[in-house]
Amino acid sequence: MDLPSYCRNNGTQRVAGLPDQSGGMPGLSFCGNDRNKSAYSVEDGVLNNGCFVDALNLVPHVFLLFITFPILFIGWGSQSSKVQIHHNTWLHFPGHNLRWILTFTLLFVHVCEIAEGIVSNIQMETNHLHLFMPAFMGFIAATTSVVYYHNIETSNFPKLLLALFIYWILAFITKSIKLWKFAECYVGVRHLRFCINAMLVILYGLLMAVEINVIRVRRYVFFANPQKVKPPEDLQDLGVRFLQPFVNLLSKATYWWMNPLIIGAHKRPIELKKIGKLPIAMRALTNYLKLKDAYEDQRVTPSLWRSMYRAFGRPILLSSTFRYLADLLGFAGPLCISGIVKHLNTKPNSTKSDDVSECLLQNTSVLAVLLFLALILQRTFLQASYYVTIETGINLRGALLAMIYNKILRLSTSNMSMGEMTLGQINNLVAIETNQLMWFLFLCPNLWAMPVQIVMGVILLHYLLGTSALIGASVIVLLAPVQYLIATKLADTQKSTLDHSTDRLKKTSEILKGIKLLKLYAWENIFCDSVEDTRGKELTSLRTFALYTSMSIFMNAAIPIAAVLVTFVSHVLIIGSRPSPSEAFAALALFHILVTPLFLLSTVVRFAVKALVSVQKLGEFLQSDEIGEDSWRNGDMSVSLDTCTKHPGGTKAINRKRPLRYQMDNYEQPSRRPLRPNETEDVAVKVSHGFFTWGSNLSTLADINVCIPTGQLTMIVGQVGCGKSSLLLAMLGEMQSISGKVCWSNEPSYSLMYSVAYATQKSWLLNATVEENITFGSPFNKQRYKTVIDACSLQPDIDLLPFGDQTEIGERGINLSGGQRQRICVGRALYQNTNIVFLDDPFSALDIHLSDHLMQEGILKFLQDDKRTVVLVTHKLQYLIHADWIIAMKDGSVLRDGTLKDIQTHDVELYEHWKTLMNRQDQELEKDTEIDNCQTALERKTLRRAFYSREAKNQVYDDEEEEEEEEEDDDNMSTTTSRRSKIPWSLCWRYLSSGGFFMVFLMIFSKLLKHSVMVAIDYWLATWTATKTENTPKTDCEYMSVFIVLCAAGIVLCLITSLTVEFLGLSAATNLHHNLLNKIIHAPIRFFDVTPLGQILNRFSADTNIIDQHIPPTLESLTRSTLLCLSAIGVIAFVTPFFLITLFPLAVIFYFIQKYFRVASKDLQDLDDSTQLPLLCHFSETAEGLTTIRAFRHEARFKQRMLELTDTNNTAYLFLSAANRWLEVRTDYLGAVIVLTAAVTSIWSSLYLLPSALVGLGLTYALTVTNYLNWVVRNLADLEVQMAAVKKVNSFLSTESENYEGSMDNSQVPEDWPQHGDIKIQDLSVRYDPLLKPVLKHVSAYINPGQKVGICGRTGSGKSSLSLAFFNMVDMFEGQILIDGVDISKLPLQTLRSRLSIILQDPVLFSGSIRFNLDPERTCTDDRLWEALEIAQLKNMVKALPGGLDAVVTEGGENFSVGQRQLFCLARAFVRKSSILIMDEATASIDMATENILQKVVMTAFADRTVVTIAHRVHTILEADLVIVMKRGNIMEIDRPEALLEQEDSMFASFVRADM
Repeated sequence: MDLPSYCRNNGTQRVAGLPDQSGGMPGLSFCGNDRNKSAYSVEDGVLNNGCFVDALNLVPHVFLLFITFPILFIGWGSQSSKVQIHHNTWLHFPGHNLRWILTFTLLFVHVCEIAEGIVSNIQMETNHLHLFMPAFMGFIAATTSVVYYHNIETSNFPKLLLALFIYWILAFITKSIKLWKFAECYVGVRHLRFCINAMLVILYGLLMAVEINVIRVRRYVFFANPQKVKPPEDLQDLGVRFLQPFVNLLSKATYWWMNPLIIGAHKRPIELKKIGKLPIAMRALTNYLKLKDAYEDQRVTPSLWRSMYRAFGRPILLSSTFRYLADLLGFAGPLCISGIVKHLNTKPNSTKSDDVSECLLQNTSVLAVLLFLALILQRTFLQASYYVTIETGINLRGALLAMIYNKILRLSTSNMSMGEMTLGQINNLVAIETNQLMWFLFLCPNLWAMPVQIVMGVILLHYLLGTSALIGASVIVLLAPVQYLIATKLADTQKSTLDHSTDRLKKTSEILKGIKLLKLYAWENIFCDSVEDTRGKELTSLRTFALYTSMSIFMNAAIPIAAVLVTFVSHVLIIGSRPSPSEAFAALALFHILVTPLFLLSTVVRFAVKALVSVQKLGEFLQSDEIGEDSWRNGDMSVSLDTCTKHPGGTKAINRKRPLRYQMDNYEQPSRRPLRPNETEDVAVKVSHGFFTWGSNLSTLADINVCIPTGQLTMIVGQVGCGKSSLLLAMLGEMQSISGKVCWSNEPSYSLMYSVAYATQKSWLLNATVEENITFGSPFNKQRYKTVIDACSLQPDIDLLPFGDQTEIGERGINLSGGQRQRICVGRALYQNTNIVFLDDPFSALDIHLSDHLMQEGILKFLQDDKRTVVLVTHKLQYLIHADWIIAMKDGSVLRDGTLKDIQTHDVELYEHWKTLMNRQDQELEKDTEIDNCQTALERKTLRRAFYSREAKNQVYDDEEEEEEEEEDDDNMSTTTSRRSKIPWSLCWRYLSSGGFFMVFLMIFSKLLKHSVMVAIDYWLATWTATKTENTPKTDCEYMSVFIVLCAAGIVLCLITSLTVEFLGLSAATNLHHNLLNKIIHAPIRFFDVTPLGQILNRFSADTNIIDQHIPPTLESLTRSTLLCLSAIGVIAFVTPFFLITLFPLAVIFYFIQKYFRVASKDLQDLDDSTQLPLLCHFSETAEGLTTIRAFRHEARFKQRMLELTDTNNTAYLFLSAANRWLEVRTDYLGAVIVLTAAVTSIWSSLYLLPSALVGLGLTYALTVTNYLNWVVRNLADLEVQMAAVKKVNSFLSTESENYEGSMDNSQVPEDWPQHGDIKIQDLSVRYDPLLKPVLKHVSAYINPGQKVGICGRTGSGKSSLSLAFFNMVDMFEGQILIDGVDISKLPLQTLRSRLSIILQDPVLFSGSIRFNLDPERTCTDDRLWEALEIAQLKNMVKALPGGLDAVVTEGGENFSVGQRQLFCLARAFVRKSSILIMDEATASIDMATENILQKVVMTAFADRTVVTIAHRVHTILEADLVIVMKRGNIMEIDRPEALLEQEDSMFASFVRADM
């Protein structure tokens, strides 16, 4: 049978026809210029001419380009009806993703068709354009179709889709004709051409179906009323900036939508406003509801694992699918390299193959393109997998946080108070366990992807190299457990390091708090050494940590070398021949692929173990006891309480004048209660037969029967611990009730679910401004707010705060004193417009004046005038006369209740007992008044000091940090930009040089050597495998021995480099901390006045931690990845110098990618850090203030706040991870381009006889570049952020130290100086800083030996400055002080300060023993110490303590009262037997009795010494020998006190009169 001409043209000739070597130059024509002119004949019918059918296939493509180009370029689609959306990302045509996937597949098939056509064409005599031209046009048309579609969709103009619909139909028809013709000619499935065509027909058919579906759903062409569409809620909300879920597939895969943000970051820092809100599906609330439903749906004991799987299983499966695809595509690299090397020098023409498909896979150019496509796809899938797991992990964390928070709000109080659930545990759940689970989710696809990857890798190796490959792979597998062991050891070492650093921080913060005392006593060095000791222990465990880290890095680098060595050596020994280049380099690439999963596996397993523990902890927490759901808490109780009427008894006669009613009308929160006349007798709360407990079955409160009258003042009194506070909590439903019930009034006006304003005994503040703490979520009413502030006497305190009532207080803000905190809490209870107010001992931390004021103005006037029901727990019995109703408690039950008159008549004994107590309280009051006054004054003074330092800081010199802020605020954007994108090289050098020059040299040298040896190993392998086959085994042996030596050297160098980097980092950390500590401890006292304590502590905590643990691994990773990339590029350039031409544009692109990314990444990192802290604080705040939040019924508001904080933090974190993906996709694609150019240039160079082994070497190296490019940038960005720590530490290293040397030598100072204590002050002027005004001006005085001198004056007159001048603590720029004839400014500071004694105003004790506090230098005998304690009236108390002199003193001496602490300071001054004692307002913080003791002691024990007292209260210096009165830095009066008192108009006399 004669074949029709179609088959002759299109089939046989293409399959088997060989080019005719004799023909001349072939012309270029569509159907070719072959000798038989049948190409153009149509005698068998038009469709039987193959060339014509191919031409027919061009028609649809040309049609599409013809129609769409004008539309795209004129862009009239864009003026169409944009739906009111601000994002041009809204995708709303059905089948959207399917269309993108089909189009991408179509493009890939077209590429195959082009390749097949070109390869077929090579085998023809002349060029046949029709073999590849239609395919090429098809490729362009498919690309155009997707661009066109995207523009139509975003501009919402569906009618224009008609063009695409027509195109799909035409393309489908023309391809079907071609396929039918193939079938006629028996070109079947065996032929590649038939398969490609069939694929195209299917794809066009599917795309046609998608298009029909769009028409069907949107009804836009042949229908009268097209479908109206509304964008999703997220996109209508202008705040959503995270567009990943809404953009098209290409933008999703390449993170194209991130471009504006990342490039914009270069001009303006990214702020929270810029990253906007989260899409609804990612918000914590959405995910919480998902997880909660899954958790509560389980019938039996709910398992968290199961609920997590139900709620978040699907995305994890999707991610795993992506991961599998990526891993399988990863193996295409080695296989393509093997193919390219194998077929490089064999001419494809020599094979007379029957099918193009074989020719196709032997064509090196085709393989290079395939390699490129496989890399692009693999990287895209890998990044998609990462992104999906990270998004799921973040969603899971949000859901878990919300779950934990909801549980916290329902935790039973007994759990918290009985210590079953500590705050620390809750904070750990929030900060650690949820993060562990999130990280586990990030890594979990690895758990099932890695084993598959390893198995596949081993199978391929076996296929390439046989048994020897298995031996090599076994090396890797056997060493994996060692890595796991190292990983667990690392975790343990980190724990012990943490313990030591906590200890060191505690000591450092103690030193900083007591720095003034340490300097005055010249004890800095003793304490400095104790910190250095702890630091020594910390460094020992850091050394272990560094050792394990370097072992881990070493294993990772050395295992592939060892595996390659074992494999090739065993190959030679077993098989007796060396592998071919193609096998060798494919195996090399496979080993590189295999190492990563094995290295990561140990990490993943460790995280899986941690996740198991975390889930167990979370499960236990979620199952713990909850507060009883009492019916009244839900507001469904309606028991009439008329039965419980108030006891008869005299109502008290208090004149309740109606003061001006506060403007309540605009104040709306609860419905106001109608004021009723007093006679209606009703009850707000009634407890009947109540037995309540705190969790154990022993009842804390027994048989409670009480009524709280509405609108009256009820007081609860009793001894400490008799259950007063418990009774309040029982009424609030916080205690577990064993029996009995609590009924709340069912008046309609109590509609607010019984919100109770409650002020706890232990004050609880929010991390917010003072105003927010008082209004506590209620609307702001100026008049009311002012009244509350006045009632609580808060105005003077607010005036001291830097921003008034807008100052942040609480954990992150200013720390207020106990009294100030308590008054703010009471203010909050007063301000809330609730009917019932519970005040639990509001006077405990207040002095008498404040208490009286609060009682009169706040409780009697403000609350009672509002007719609010007040329950007050108090110890101040003098207020009982104001009570309408009294409940007296004893040992957990009610002793009596009634009015004061009832108790007076019915329980005379109790009444008398109260009276004696009241008298005693009154006497104490008189005594206290003075102390209390000064207590409040002292609180305010400390507050002022806290701020003085801040203001001074702003005046004197701008700290580094402020300069940074100024830089950021700079409007001149260009300068900011250049600053923000520069890498701080000078800092890096400073960091490295602190590690020691030898270590730096060793690190650089060993790194370079290691990478050279690595290249040498691979180069040697190339030359060995490339040698000709007629080699004798002898030369094989020579090659092998050199190979073994090189590998061994490589392994040793890996060990050396990993050790040098870690230990360089360690020595840098050691030196930086040592210098920092010494600088700060020897800094002048002024430095501590102007630098906030928290800032200094930060240098020792966070910054030191970064320098210790984070910089070394980052530095290691950075140098390693940079050198790997450089050596790879070097090798490729060596193999094919042409590669260098393409290198320049690639380098430029890379430079810009990293430049933009680093800036954006730093901003996003900062946002992530800064949004994390408020979230953690909110959790710990809530746990502390549970009872208050529940009493106020503010749970919903707090939940809302928690959700907002979680979402904010999650947004920052999501953007950060999206930015990382943005970078990785770009660097990966860049890497793929490098591989492609390397392959193409190698193939090109091979025409000039380049050995194929070297091509293999070049390509293997090019493959590694893709892995390491993004690490270079990521590590650069990390290092930049971490170098900020070095910068901050450095800024403190430039601090001036005090001049400790002095101009006199120690030997010139007599041993017993100062012997007499004779002080001469001559024309002395003193200032704190050369930039500030003098605080003492030309002061002169003379003090005789043994004289008792008092110095007085108002605040700021220079009294304390004079005392500091004796110790040379301030800048004495004129005049001098002579002590026993020696000028103190010439003495070494250590000598001067160790010979004088001082007692400071604030008593400072350090944690340790009593002995250590009295004599840290350990120079005195026990007798001397006991003598000192006896003089200070402490001997008996210390004897009674366990351990006597070695008894423990807690941090800050908290286990002693203020008075006792002051007496310890006195004993301390006495232990040092110096002839001069200075007392700086030493009695300001103690009561009169203790003060009298102190004065007596000083007079007797220091009788023969010179004592200078700076007086806070003038009457303490009336006994002195000499009085100095100061004003504004000058001495106004100096004389004996009697003489000064005789002068009526003397300042001293006026002070004494004022003090009476």
